[in-house]
This record gives sequence, structure tokens and C-alpha cells, in this order.
Amino acid sequence: MYLLIIVLPLLGSITSLLFGRFLGKGGPIITIINLCISFLLTIILVYEVILQYSPVYLKLYNYINFQLINIEIEFIFDQLSVSMLFIIIFISLLVHIYSFEYLSSDPHLPRFMGYLSLFTFMMILMVTSNNYFQLFLGWEGVGLASYLLINFWFRRIEANKSAFKAVVYNRFGDLALILALLIIFKVFKSFDFEIINATLHIAEILDNFNLFLIGLLLIIAALAKSAQIGLHGWLPDAMEGPTPVSALLHAATMVTAGIYLLIRSQAFFIIQPNLLITMTIIGSLTAFFAASTGLTQNDIKKIIAYSTCSQLGYMFLACGLGQFSISFFHLINHAFFKALLFLAAGCVIHAWAAPGRQDIRYLGSAIHYLPFTYSSFLIGSIALMGFPFLTGFYSKDLIIETAFGGGNYEISSYFSFWLALFTAFLTAFYSIRLLYYTFISSPLSASSSDNPFVTDLYPRDRLPVVGHPHESNIFMSLPLLALSFFSLFFGYIAKDLFVGIGTPIFSAPNNFDSEFIDPLVRLYPFIFSSLGVICAWLVYYDKNYSTFGCFAPWPVNESSLRVLTNFYWFFNGKWFFDTLASFLSNYFLLFAYLIPLKSFDRGIIEIIGPTGLSKISSTYWKLASNNYQTGHMGDVVFGILSVTTAMLIIIMGGPIVTATASINFVSSFKIISLLAPWLLINTAPAPLRSSAWGTKGE
Repeated sequence: MYLLIIVLPLLGSITSLLFGRFLGKGGPIITIINLCISFLLTIILVYEVILQYSPVYLKLYNYINFQLINIEIEFIFDQLSVSMLFIIIFISLLVHIYSFEYLSSDPHLPRFMGYLSLFTFMMILMVTSNNYFQLFLGWEGVGLASYLLINFWFRRIEANKSAFKAVVYNRFGDLALILALLIIFKVFKSFDFEIINATLHIAEILDNFNLFLIGLLLIIAALAKSAQIGLHGWLPDAMEGPTPVSALLHAATMVTAGIYLLIRSQAFFIIQPNLLITMTIIGSLTAFFAASTGLTQNDIKKIIAYSTCSQLGYMFLACGLGQFSISFFHLINHAFFKALLFLAAGCVIHAWAAPGRQDIRYLGSAIHYLPFTYSSFLIGSIALMGFPFLTGFYSKDLIIETAFGGGNYEISSYFSFWLALFTAFLTAFYSIRLLYYTFISSPLSASSSDNPFVTDLYPRDRLPVVGHPHESNIFMSLPLLALSFFSLFFGYIAKDLFVGIGTPIFSAPNNFDSEFIDPLVRLYPFIFSSLGVICAWLVYYDKNYSTFGCFAPWPVNESSLRVLTNFYWFFNGKWFFDTLASFLSNYFLLFAYLIPLKSFDRGIIEIIGPTGLSKISSTYWKLASNNYQTGHMGDVVFGILSVTTAMLIIIMGGPIVTATASINFVSSFKIISLLAPWLLINTAPAPLRSSAWGTKGE
């Protein structure tokens, strides 16, 4: 049963990729059936492992067994990995069903479904690994599958660029993880989680610096994979892939891999307070940065993508506070409503099926044509905002409360608390903005007089809805219905499984300071979210007087407008991180060309390396051979005799020399083979020697 859960997605992927052209839509159907079976087995596993407290360890065989290196292929099914399995397989199954209809007209549907199943298998391999080496295999496989899916429409230049950008950004994380694994093996002589956790406190006493390096490198790896500030640039551009890819990538697979790595490796961070503070600051900054950027974006998928980046910042923040159980709880809750938002956005795009319909400024009035999609989108949005008693409320608000009361009352904790609060305000603001533009307002006209980048202080013309938008069929609506249910009720049902005293998921004690904070502080997240909703509604209720569609509804003077415009362009430009990365990469590439490549690789290495030695050797032998090419038959005969004699000396002379001069055979071979032509030429008769050196004989 356990191995079937892992293997079935791989079998579906192989079947769809290799035989999809012969099976047609039969290949995608096979992948869906395999995932259905895996999901049913996962439900049994949830009951056995989580509810009955019965973790399972499977050891298959020794992958590497050489002296001190002993790497085994083994799987672990504990509470953490089974919880991740449930999320991965459930979301992936819904995305497979959704994609079957969403890309039904695409001739490459079998290839797409094969990539999705491969993506699922690699993530399952990663979360069920019982050692870091096997985890790294799944980690790399997830990156490969994400490249294939983002670049699915490989004829599009933007898709090519986005996929390549994702690979380049994740190379930083991959390199950091490789270095971390090398240091882990140096310190612990093993990659197994149990051995490392059992001997960690001894290693802390003996080699604390290396443990600090391991923790720092693991954080860098998670920074790239989970798109934290500085290494986040690939995540919004990944929207160039089909919408189902975005749902799976943002909800249950790629971006959650970094957070899972931190949670699985939490023992390294608990003993390093400085690393916890670092994660706290990075997480809070990422949450605020992504929320402020999403506030001014206009692409419906990119707004949700920056929302993902912001929520990942919350998870990073919770890890920095030492509350890994709360971070994991938010990871699971976020998977439901984020997949719901992406799939609902896909329904909106699919309903119009017209170019440019991802720009929310030219959407609108969808509530009249897509009422079920609007209801699903509304549930996902208010769950994202942390509306009381919905799924997001039980984890997101808890993170903010913990930042105030559970952060040991340090400056970094208060800094993160207020930044997280303001992020909650921005999250509510851009969620209402997205809802209003997409479903409530009338679409804007494309005329220059109505272009929002020309002026927004005058009334706008409206366009009627173009085409015949309609609700999707059962294959696309059923996943929305299932995700809506979990977005409404999962947080309430499962909160006692993940957070609190005696939870079966995490046995580590929680920080109880947050239980005794002022009740008014507990209301802060709700107050800030409510303010965001109210401000957004006031701003967008009558857009005739809004400034660039996202600022104050009252008239402003020229200086205020200039300030607001600068803020808008700063946030709309994504804080100019892409510009900075492009600027730095130009100098980095120039340095890499001039120093390592031109001066070292193509310079010193070629001179003293094989290339230089081959040139010297070829020149030497060319000069030696040219000595016999004088046109005289005697010189030709002497040359043949010289080469023959040299070979005999090399073959026969080695043992003689070693017997007389105590020189080994290899040394005699090298010396005689190099000096034989010179000796033969200089021991030749004078007429031949003179002609051999190019002088005319008598």
C-alpha cells in the first residue's frame, strides 16, 4: 500500500508520456485513475499514521555502501510526511481533473498530464524521504518538472524565458543545499534524519560553527525554492505556464518544498537563535514586499502569485519564531484556498477565451455570467484575508499573535508583528480590488482617452462584455466545489491536530506566551483586515475619482498626485528587484568572462594544462620528424631505423636500465621515449647527421 502511493503517479506519468500519442485521451485518464487510487490509499494512511499514532518506516535497499558512506533508499511515513502526502495528492488529483477539461482542445494534453504526474511523484519522493540524500533527489526532480510545466507552451518566447529564469534562481538554492549536505556528512557521517537528530546536541558542543553553516545554507536553499525576498523573481514569471500548473506549483508542490525543508530540519534552527531572528526578518519583509507589489499588479494570475509569495513570508516568519507547527498548519490551509483562487481564475480566463483577458482592468461584470465561479473566488479571497472562522483565520491570525506574544519580546519580534499586521491590511485591500475589478465593475475601454496610464481623474467609457462567457462544466466545477468546502471548514476541523498542547503532528512544546497576551491584541489582525476591506471598497466604489485605480477617492493636488504616482510606480515596478538583478548580472557575467574564463580557464589552464602540453609535444615531435624529411633516401631509411630502434629500446631497455641503475620501468620509459630521437640523431654518422639537421652533405 505504501509503495503504491509513491509508484502510481510515476507509472501514470510514464504511460502518458511514452504512449500518450497512441492512447489519445486514454493517457490522461490513466493518470487520473492512478491518482484516485493513491488518494484513497492516502486516506487509509491518514487514519493509520495520524489518528492511530503508527508511523511506518520502509527500507528498500542500500543505494551506496562504500566504507563510511552508507546511503539507503528508505521511506518514512510519519505525521509530518503523511500530512504533506494528503495535501499533495489531493490537490494534484483535483488539478488533473480540472486540466482534463481546461486543456481538452490542446493536442499535447497527454504530455501535459504526464508532466503533472511527474511533478506529483517528485514531490511525494521528497516528502517521504528518510534521509537528506533522497530528499535532494526529489528536490531536484521538482525543479526539473517545474521547468517542463512552465515551458509547456515552448513555442512562446516568454514561456522559455520564465522557465529558464526559474531554473537559474533555483540554482542558488540547489548549490546551498549541496553544500549543506556535504557539511552534514562531514559532521555526522550520515544523511539519516534519526541519526542526525540523535547526535545533534553532541555535535553542538564539538562543532557549533559547522552547525551554524548548515542552518544558514538550509535557509538559503529555502529562500530560493520558496521565493523569499531577493530570490523571488522567478515566481510571478512562472505564470506563463497553463493555469493548472500555477495552482499545483503554488499550492502543494514547488514553493512548499522550501518550507518543508525548514520544518524537517527544525532541530538545526532551535539551537541557533541568530538563524531564527534571520528567518523572522526575512519572512516579515517578504510578506510586506509581496503584498505591496500585488497591490498594483494588473494581471489576475500575477496578483495571486504575489499573494502566494506573501503567505510564504508568513510561513517563514512562523519558522523564525520557532513555531514550526503553526507554519505547517498555515502551509496546509494555504494550499486549499490558494488552489481555489488559481482554479477560479482559470475559469474566468477560460470563460472568455480571448487575448488580453488576464488583465483585470478589461475584465468585469463576471458575477452575472459566472455566479458559481464568483462564489468560489469570494470564499478563497476571504479565507486568504483571514476572515473569522474560515480556514485562513486559524493559522494566519495565530502567526501574527505569536509574533507579538511568542517572540520573546525582542525588537525583531515587534518589527515582524507590525509589518505582518500592515501586510494583513494590504492583503485585504488587494483581494477586494481583485474581486471588484474581475466580477463587479464594468470592463474598461481600450481607447487612449480611457487608458489608466494616461489619466484616471476623468470619467471612463465602458465596454460591453465581449463574447459569450459561461460557467465551466463538471470537470472544472467539481474541483472548485471541493476546495471551497475545505477553505471553509478545514481550519476549524483540523486546528487541534496541528497546534496546541498534545497535537499528534508535532510533539515539541509550543511557546505559551501567546496564550496570555492582551485580548485587544488578538483583535488587531481582524481590525487591520477589516480596515483593508473598507478602504478598498471606498476607493473602488466609484472609480471616476480614483487615482490610477488604486488610491484615494477624493480629489488631490498636483504635489500629492506626484507622490502617489511615484509610490505606485515603485510598487508596480516590483520594488525594481528585476532591474537590480539585471544590473548586477551584467557585471557578474563581465567579471566571469574576464577573470575565470579568459584569464584562468582560457589562459593559465591552457598553457600549463593538456592544451599547452599538447602544443609543446606536437612542436617537438614535428621538429624531430622534419629532420629526416630532406629528400635523400638515406635519411628516410635512417629515420625508419631510428624509430624502430627507439621502440626496441623502449620495450627492451626498460628492464635492463632498471637492473643496472635501479630506475623503475615507468621512469625509463618516459626518459628514453623523450630522448630517443635526440640520441639517435646525435649518434648517427656525420653525413647523415648533417643532412638530418638540414645541411647539405658532400
